[in-house]
Formats: sequence, C-alpha cells, structure tokens
Amino acid sequence: MIETTPRERIEVLVDAPLAPRLAELAETAGITGHTLLRTESGRGRHGEWSEDLLSGATAKYVFLTIASPERADAFLKALVPLLESHGLVVLRSTVDVIRPDRF
Repeated sequence: MIETTPRERIEVLVDAPLAPRLAELAETAGITGHTLLRTESGRGRHGEWSEDLLSGATAKYVFLTIASPERADAFLKALVPLLESHGLVVLRSTVDVIRPDRF
C-alpha cells in the first residue's frame, strides 16, 4: 500500500480580477502553488450567471490549492475580509497526498 499524508484542499470560486490577489494571499500564508480552473456558468443565491465571452467581465475561476493545515488556516484567515465584499465561495476538505513534501 502507498503511504499517504493528510493535507488540506482549498477551493475558492472567485471573480477573475481578484484571482491575483488570492495568489498573493496564498503566498503570504506560505502556500507555493495553486491552479486556476476557468468556469463557464453556474447558479447561486443571486440566480444564474455565465461568462460574458465578449468582455470577460463576469469571468470566474476556481482557485485550487493544497497545503498543510497550518498554511491552510493562515490562508483562510486572510480571506475572511473578502468573503462578503466579493461573494467568495470557499470549500475546505482533507485529502490524502502521496508526495507530502510538495505541499
């Protein structure tokens, strides 16, 4: 059996213009890597939305990162001031990784 180590997976649905700020906050928390996943559309509390392909003004990403519990805590704490003002959707889950030195 392969040895695994628990780490924290954080996913944040974020408006595209705010994504670089999340990358800065993650780096400040000691998180060295992330992935941005482009989204197309969705539905939430305020109804349906979809990306405006002409201007990109409504583009959203899923900011995905995996980190140690301590770094995840620091990153999430830094996100608190942005939760309401930017309507962030934040998910945190524990995952098992095979190469813990990378996270």
